[in-house]
Amino acid sequence: MNSPDLGQARWRKSTRSNGGGECVEVAQNLPGAALLRDSKLGADSPVLAVSPERFATFVAALKSHRLDG
Repeated sequence: MNSPDLGQARWRKSTRSNGGGECVEVAQNLPGAALLRDSKLGADSPVLAVSPERFATFVAALKSHRLDG
């Protein structure tokens, strides 16, 4: 995977987040990458880049509770 241009990332967080600053932000607008970062650190946060396919698999696992306990 090539290094994505973080300056072009459009970050968002879940509408279910409670504003407590303990959320993960995601950017999915860059080709070939899904980016994740810590919302409380914002632009200073380290960024994890994964393929869109791996991110979709991760989200599906969360939604189906396969990662519980």
